[in-house]
Formats: sequence, C-alpha cells, structure tokens
Amino acid sequence: QVQLVESGGGLVHTGGSLRLSCAASGFTFSTETMYWYRQAPGKERELVASISTSRGSRNYADSVKGRFTITRDNAENTVSLQMNSLKPEDMAVYYCSVVYRARRYWGQGTQVTVSS
Repeated sequence: QVQLVESGGGLVHTGGSLRLSCAASGFTFSTETMYWYRQAPGKERELVASISTSRGSRNYADSVKGRFTITRDNAENTVSLQMNSLKPEDMAVYYCSVVYRARRYWGQGTQVTVSS
C-alpha cells in the first residue's frame, strides 16, 4: 500500500530555515510526480510545490518562489522541501502527496511553526 511519511518540521524563528523530507513506499516512486501541500489553521489546504519524474520539472506557489526548493531522490524514494527565509505566514502543517492510480494519497503531515 502507498505510504508517505514526512519528517523535519519544527519551530523556527522568522528568517530561519527548515528541511522537510518525505519517505515514500508502495508505488514506483520514479514514475510519479510528487507534491508538497500545506494547511494553516482555518484555511484550505494549498499546493506549495511539485516535482515531476525523471526531468524533475518543478513548480511553486507564488508565495514561496525564491525561498523554497523541492527536490527528489529516486534512488532513496524521497522528496524534500528546503524552506529558507521562513515567514510567520508559512506556519502550517505540511503534507507530502502523490496521485497514484487516480487516487490522491497524503502523509500524516508535519508541523512547521514560525515565530515572529
């Protein structure tokens, strides 16, 4: 079965950095686009970044462009999100996600807290 396990969240001051990781299993990782989403309290879940398969084409939400970088390691079945210059508005639960056989799967999420 598909499993996505995030790690790396925590508390950071404004302007700081965090690196999130997601370990994937249960599907052929190298053939699927991977996504990072986030959800802040009282807000809808939003797409933060995505990375395609072998070419690694990346897309970012406007709010994180130039600050966040998504990468993948197809040998280790992991996708990461490097977050720099963090702002209070980045505070949210971050989720790794994949669409596999027409179904979207989510990890359990990892909390990112940014103190001002």
